[in-house]
Amino acid sequence: MPRPRLHDLDDLMDVAERMAVEAGPAAVTVRALSQTAGISNGAIYHAFGSRTVLLARVWLRAAQRFLALQREAVASASGSAVEAVVAAADAPALFLQRQPVSARFLLAVARAELIDGDIPDDLAAELRGQDQVLTELFVALARAVFDRADREAVAVIRDCVVELPTALLLRGNRAPDPPVRERLAAAVRAILALTPPTTT
Repeated sequence: MPRPRLHDLDDLMDVAERMAVEAGPAAVTVRALSQTAGISNGAIYHAFGSRTVLLARVWLRAAQRFLALQREAVASASGSAVEAVVAAADAPALFLQRQPVSARFLLAVARAELIDGDIPDDLAAELRGQDQVLTELFVALARAVFDRADREAVAVIRDCVVELPTALLLRGNRAPDPPVRERLAAAVRAILALTPPTTT
């Protein structure tokens, strides 16, 4: 059987992503995926090698979509560097609005389990590499807001961009409403009004 075309693989990943969100990651078996997508087991194994690799590819695609949206939000933020951090913090809510299935897949599937699974080293490195993309954003935002990029300054940005949205936006795995997003923005602005401590 010929290898499925690239757009077919993208369609297949869409089906796997949706199955994981609707029924849980355990529901994404090669057999169930084959039946749902109308593609043979052999074609799925030929394209991805294993179920774990397939899920890792879906996770990586979703993460790259989110990070691209976040970078776009930061770049288009109007006003000060503080507003760029607010935009970065709001990106999970925006992602849930624009691409709800991919957003919920990232919440449902733990990257650590994929990395610990039987996947090629280069794919594991790609999964870990998403941290570096985020770190580069944190550093750029820390320099823009505080004119410094030491550990404490970057940690403040991380709190604003990762910890606060996780606590306020992502509870209950549902799309956050406008008042919650407004509270998040206010919290970010208040935190950034404080000068980070300096390491001695």
